[in-house]
Amino acid sequence: MKILAINPGSTSTKIAVYEDETPRLVLNIRHSVEELSRFPRIIDQFEFRKNLVLETLEGNGIPFDFDAIVGRGGLLKPIPGGVYAVDDAMLDDIAHAMRSHACNLGCLIASELAALLPGCRAFIADPGVVDELDEIARITGSPLMPRITIWHALNQRAIARRYAAERHTRYEDLNLIICHLGGGISVGAHCKGRAIDVNNALDGEGPFSPERAGTLPAGQLIDVCSSGRYTKEELKKRISGHAGLAAHLGTTDVPTIVKRIEEGDKHAKLVLDAMIYQTAKSVGAAAVALYGKVDAILLTGGMAHSGYIISRLQERVSFLAPVHVYPGEDELEALALNALGALRGELPVQEYR
Repeated sequence: MKILAINPGSTSTKIAVYEDETPRLVLNIRHSVEELSRFPRIIDQFEFRKNLVLETLEGNGIPFDFDAIVGRGGLLKPIPGGVYAVDDAMLDDIAHAMRSHACNLGCLIASELAALLPGCRAFIADPGVVDELDEIARITGSPLMPRITIWHALNQRAIARRYAAERHTRYEDLNLIICHLGGGISVGAHCKGRAIDVNNALDGEGPFSPERAGTLPAGQLIDVCSSGRYTKEELKKRISGHAGLAAHLGTTDVPTIVKRIEEGDKHAKLVLDAMIYQTAKSVGAAAVALYGKVDAILLTGGMAHSGYIISRLQERVSFLAPVHVYPGEDELEALALNALGALRGELPVQEYR
C-alpha cells in the first residue's frame, strides 16, 4: 500500500510517502513569512500548499499513484478518536470552522489530491478535537462554559501505542498520563485506550507554554477584556500566539532561554521553572483522574529534547509512576500507519457526522 501523509503547520507543510510501514520520503516544506503574508486567511493558502506538495513529489521523483492520502485533522466539531473518511460534511464544516489553524487545510488537500486518482481514499486521523471526556470532566462552575478539548491527540496516541508495543501489550490495557510539550502543552489522562480528561491546549486551559497563556485568573481576564485597551483579535493573541514564554521572555526558543539562565538571567529561570511547575501540577491532576492507578508517564513533543525541562519535570512527577521520554513528534508516521490500518481493515473507518 502506498500512502501520502500531509501535515500542514503554521509555517511549514510536512509530507511523507510510505510503502506499507516503510517511509520512502519524509520532507518539511518551509514557508516564509513573506510567502504566507500574501494570503489574508489561512484557508486562502489551500491552492498554494496543495501545489507545493505536488511540485515536491515531482521534484523528488515520486510517482503520483497512491492508495490513500491522509491529512492532519482540523478544528472540527468534537468527535471520538480514530480514522475518518473525508466526506462532504467534513469539508463543509472545515470551510466554516470557528477556529483558524493551518491544520484545517489537511483534509482539504487530502480530498482534492485523492480525487485525482481512481480508487484513492482520503482520510484524517485523531484530529486535535478528539473528545472522549468523562461527563464529569466537562462541568465547570458556569453552565455557559463547559470544558472542551483541543490537544495533541495524534501524537499522544501514537506515543501511547509505541510505548505499549515496546512492552508487548496494548494501549487499551494501560492507564497512561501523556504530556505533549510543544508550542502548546497538552496533558492527557488515558484510561484503557480513551482520553478521559485532557486540557484545551489551544486557547486557554492548563499550563502556560512557549506560545500560549494557559489558565488565567478569570476576574483579571474580564478586567483586561473590558478595559478597551485591546481589540478582540489582540486579546486572542494574548491567549495564543504572543503569550507564555513569548510574552514573558520575547522568545519561544528553549535552548536560547536555557543559555540565558546559564549566563545568570534570574528572570528567565523563574519563568521557565514556572512553566515546568504548572506542567507538573497538570500531570498530578491527571493522576487523580485515574485514581492514582498510573502505569507510566510519557513525555513527548519538541521541548522533550531539553534536558533542563525534562530533568526538572521528572523530579516533580516521578513519584507518581515511571517516566519515559519520547522527544519530538511522530505525527506523519501516525497518520500513515492509521491510513494503512484502515486500508487493511485493521482499523474501522468512521463516518463524520
